[in-house]
Amino acid sequence: MPKEEHIASLDIGSTSIRMVVGQRVVGEKAGVHIVGAVEYPSEGIAKGMITSLEDAVSSISGCLEQIERSTGVPVRRVWVGISGGHILSEESRGVIGVSRTDGKIREEDVMRAIDASRTVVTPPNYEILHVLPRAFTVDGQAGIKDPVGMTGIRLEVDAQIVQGLTLQIKNLTKAIFRTGLEIEDLVYSPLATALAVTTPRQKELGVAVANIGGTTTSIAVFEEGDVIHTAVIPIGSQHITSDIAIGLRTSIEVAERIKIEHGTAVPSKLVKNEKIDLASLGAEESEMVEKKYIARIIEARVEEICSRIEKELRKISRSGMLPAGVVFTGSGAELSGLIDLAKRKLRLPAALGYPIGVQSAIPRAHDLSFSTAVGLVLWGYEVRNRETSPSWGKAFEGVATVGKAAGSIKKMIKSFLP
Repeated sequence: MPKEEHIASLDIGSTSIRMVVGQRVVGEKAGVHIVGAVEYPSEGIAKGMITSLEDAVSSISGCLEQIERSTGVPVRRVWVGISGGHILSEESRGVIGVSRTDGKIREEDVMRAIDASRTVVTPPNYEILHVLPRAFTVDGQAGIKDPVGMTGIRLEVDAQIVQGLTLQIKNLTKAIFRTGLEIEDLVYSPLATALAVTTPRQKELGVAVANIGGTTTSIAVFEEGDVIHTAVIPIGSQHITSDIAIGLRTSIEVAERIKIEHGTAVPSKLVKNEKIDLASLGAEESEMVEKKYIARIIEARVEEICSRIEKELRKISRSGMLPAGVVFTGSGAELSGLIDLAKRKLRLPAALGYPIGVQSAIPRAHDLSFSTAVGLVLWGYEVRNRETSPSWGKAFEGVATVGKAAGSIKKMIKSFLP
């Protein structure tokens, strides 16, 4: 095995496509060093779904060209994030009998139990992306994390099944293959994001990761190290921009600049009667607007996002009950005042989730908007190091087994080629 090799990721969003290349280093300084991170405007993609194959291919190709030019590394294979409103997540249980006469549970028994949990009734035109084992039960003893080596007759597993619409998976993989790239695997984006911005301790205590993108907000909730709930909310930072444009009767371009340069989700912190001139931000005519008025527009939409997150937490009886709180990441999390408002509305600790666990001199590698792309690189690093790096494997517990359980996805992807 070479001491260094590269791992590339592709995060396809509705507003931007991001690629990150990490250098895998083994030995005394084992880890991931990010050597390249680029962002390219995306077209033909809406709410995580392909709406125009040709435009999507063009955007991915443009991003690929930029990353290869900036790093000097030819990219041939990528770990790809997949998300969107078409993703479904549900619980399942797999039950098997331990076949050996001595009753000793081995790795193959665990995998058979995980495979048995895949027998959940899949909706028409859906495919299983991930099987996420949460806990095992051996002869009625529940709450077991690792049953290998134990003795028993009956082995059960409680798992979270993540499924995606076959049509969207097919379109996504076609778009990527047409750029000349090969797919290492498809990874549900919220899982990769959580890997980049949370610690094993946070996942053990209980934490929610909210990735605010351009048109959607994805959520993943962890407890005792396991994924217990995922969801995609069809509201993102572009909706805030649209609200400002409607409220001020100005263009989207001006509204975006207002949001970035003067926007805040907490009107009470602004000075009364403080105004800005829209002409200084690109508007055709001069118009003075109170900052507090803009802040109230932003506050209303951010409150809606928080209310939807609260609704998802109520579904799993975790409203106000996550000790590690909510970690906000993604391009939309850069909004001023977001954390203060979230603490008040969600009644939980809240913080910004910057990528951790990687080293890089590239500023973008530590940016909120690159958390998913960095997480995909970490995912690829873990899959390649699962057997050679037990300490990292522990940090990845509850997610690392996905690669084995979802091995059939590659065959499915190949079948989509024309």
